[in-house]
Amino acid sequence: MTAIPATVRATAAPSTRRTLVSTGIGNAAEWYDWAIYATFAPYFSKQLFNPADPTSAILSTLAIFAVGFVARPFGGVVFGWVGDRFGRKNAMTLTVAMAAVGSLLIGVAPTFAAVGAFASLLLLVARLIQGLAHGGELPSSQTYLAEMAPREKRGFWATLIYFSGTLGNMAGALLGAVLAFSLPKAEMAAWGWRVPFILGALMGLYGLVMRARMPETEAFEELKTEKQGFGALMKEVVACRKQAFQVIGMTVGLTVIYYVWAIVAPTYAATSLKLDPGQALWSGFAANVVFLVALPFWGKLSDRIGRKPVLIIGAVGCAVLHFPMTWLLHDSVWQLFVSMSVMLVFIAAGASIAPAVYAELFPAKVRTAGVGIPYALAVAAFGGTAPYLQTLFTDVVKQPWMFNAYAVVLILVSIVVVLGLPETKGKDLRA
Repeated sequence: MTAIPATVRATAAPSTRRTLVSTGIGNAAEWYDWAIYATFAPYFSKQLFNPADPTSAILSTLAIFAVGFVARPFGGVVFGWVGDRFGRKNAMTLTVAMAAVGSLLIGVAPTFAAVGAFASLLLLVARLIQGLAHGGELPSSQTYLAEMAPREKRGFWATLIYFSGTLGNMAGALLGAVLAFSLPKAEMAAWGWRVPFILGALMGLYGLVMRARMPETEAFEELKTEKQGFGALMKEVVACRKQAFQVIGMTVGLTVIYYVWAIVAPTYAATSLKLDPGQALWSGFAANVVFLVALPFWGKLSDRIGRKPVLIIGAVGCAVLHFPMTWLLHDSVWQLFVSMSVMLVFIAAGASIAPAVYAELFPAKVRTAGVGIPYALAVAAFGGTAPYLQTLFTDVVKQPWMFNAYAVVLILVSIVVVLGLPETKGKDLRA
């Protein structure tokens, strides 16, 4: 069962706790899926692709990883419509079920030696299913959570999205470290890599049962006379294009800087800066604990002083400190821990309340699709390409400052967009 911030848990009634856990478990499962795919790709690439060409096998595996990002915007469209037409709860239940199916397919996939190219095709199908599910998971869950939260605590409740997601990511990385330490390489290659995917499927099954028991939100229930078909909903999304561009503008800086410091930094330190991979992993793990602590602080602060001040503080902090923290990071794990921790404290300001802000920008009848489509496009175009661009400018072009400048420019774009947002703290989401 996924954890929730202790201060939220302590003040929540039993039914509310079930709602929080049900929401968090699916979100954690999504992030867990992405973490284990990246962690175990070197093992299953030789099992599901032609092992005679290991380089081609790993490149093909990573290409299919990227396919998951490409599928996310389509998931945002499909499940955005499902969430706004048939209910937030139904969309969330379907996304966690599909993600579990994708994990199970990978976990039980036959090898290339047994069935040839069909093994590779099955991996592609599984990632497409997961990409669609993940593209619908975040907008559905964050819309549900925002509508269920007391308006005076919505910023605080919104921290569950990144809190649970980070726990899922950390669990995937930790499981990778434990299995790599416990099993010989031959056994890891033969069957050990299947374990995390089967566990992911079981986690999704648990989330499916939990979500099937959740109530629907009051905001959606009041839309019974306004539920609309797919074409009509897309027209409503177009009508809300200003808010959609605001979601993209808010997201571009946050998604790039988050992927750089929360996800990629340990790998970058190990591959480009030649730190010990194991020590880099544990340093990154510790820094993400700092991130978890910071999230509820910013969420509660936004409920007191407003969303815009917190978003601006976080973004300005990231823009000002990004270059100094990259200069600090050279050749030791303490440098990695300090630089990651400092950046993640400020990244947490935006990450903690972005789900609440997204939901507060849109009317109820188009809230899931209105958030899901532009958000998925921004993450696919900017977050999904961040690791590639960072490696390209560092190891090929030999000008890492160019990528860092690119990241800071995107943060500045987000600051400008936030300055133009209305203050939405305490907004009634039933309208």
